[in-house]
This record gives sequence, C-alpha cells and structure tokens, in this order.
Amino acid sequence: MHMKKLLIAAAACCMMTAFTPFQKKQHIVFFGDSITEAGVKPTGFITKLGEMLKQKGIDNNYELMGAGIGGNKVYDLYLRMDDDILAKNPDIVVIWVGVNDVWHKRSFGTGTDADKFEKFYNAIIKKLQAKNIKVLICTPAAIGEKTDFSNELDGDLNKYSSIIRNIAKNNNCALIDLRKMTLDYNLAHNPDNKESGILTSDRVHLNETGNNAVADAMFKALVK
Repeated sequence: MHMKKLLIAAAACCMMTAFTPFQKKQHIVFFGDSITEAGVKPTGFITKLGEMLKQKGIDNNYELMGAGIGGNKVYDLYLRMDDDILAKNPDIVVIWVGVNDVWHKRSFGTGTDADKFEKFYNAIIKKLQAKNIKVLICTPAAIGEKTDFSNELDGDLNKYSSIIRNIAKNNNCALIDLRKMTLDYNLAHNPDNKESGILTSDRVHLNETGNNAVADAMFKALVK
C-alpha cells in the first residue's frame, strides 16, 4: 500500500512537470545612440531596469544588453545591425534613435532627411521581424526641456516622433512614447521653463531622474 502511494505521487509529480511551461529567458537588446550607450552605466536606465526586474523577483527571466554608440543615426543602426544585433540572437530589440538625426542637422549639417529616416527605420524593423524578433520602438525624448515650445528643434523632434508613431502602427510594433512622456513630465515639473535639469543633464542626455523615468516606461512596455 505504501509503495502504491509512492507510485501515485511520482506519477502526479511527472504530470505536473509535463504541464509546467518552461520559462525561456528573454534576451533583450537596446539599440541606439549615446543615450542608450550610457544606459548600461551604474545609474543608466538599462541598469535601473535590471534592478526593477530584480525587485520584482523576475530578473532571471530576462537578459539585458546595451548596443548604443554615441552619435549614431538611423542609418548607422542599419549598417551595424548584423554584427551588433542579429549576431546576438535576441528575442526582443528596443530601438531608440532619432535625436541625432534631428540634432546633427543643426549642429553638424549631417542629420537625416525625414523620408530617408522613415525608409531606414522600416528596413531595420523588417530585417529584425524576418528573424522573428519582437521589436519595440521609442520616440526621441528631448533636445531642450523648455515647456513653452521655444526649444529650437521642437518642431522637427515632434515631426520625427510622429513618423515613428506611424512606423509603429504600420509594422505592428509596440511604441514607447518617450517624447510624450518627457513633454508631460516637464509640464508638471518644470514651472521655471528651464532648458535642462529636469529629466536631462544637458538638454538631451538623461540625468538620474530621467533614467528612472525611462526605466519605468521600459518596464511597463516589456513586462506584461
């Protein structure tokens, strides 16, 4: 009788194991420019996202990797995606690009025209999706934090953000709207109309508050 109970318990255990789904670790690569490059620093948004996953006890389900290079524009991402993304066999890629495509027009005369920006962005997504990689895309956050629309490049930044929103819709990609998040946050927390120091350290790159805000937005988009 005792042996019979043991056999029944062993069979039940085997059945439970058979019907327990195996949790595959999700390999996530963050693909972008200097903002993403800084994301892996001790106070960067990728590091903070990892800390948030750990606090929730789900860090073992995810592997996070940064693939950001300072100064990159959308066509730089396209040109290095084989080596820096596809070779790593990610499950998910988060693309955050656009600031330099706008900013460098003014500062270096080497930005990206809107039509080329859209074509390269679509080409990146199609190449990733062809490998069954899930793609999330982000709007560029800020080039100046003034709330009265007097930042010099607000118009272009809003235009390129609109392009990215349409790209997300047309390619069935999840959107992380960091442009909207930044505008909303500044309206609530920048009563003195400062050009930086709210979410950014220099009008573009994130300070610690900005890294926290971006990590939170990424968490909400990635963890369902």
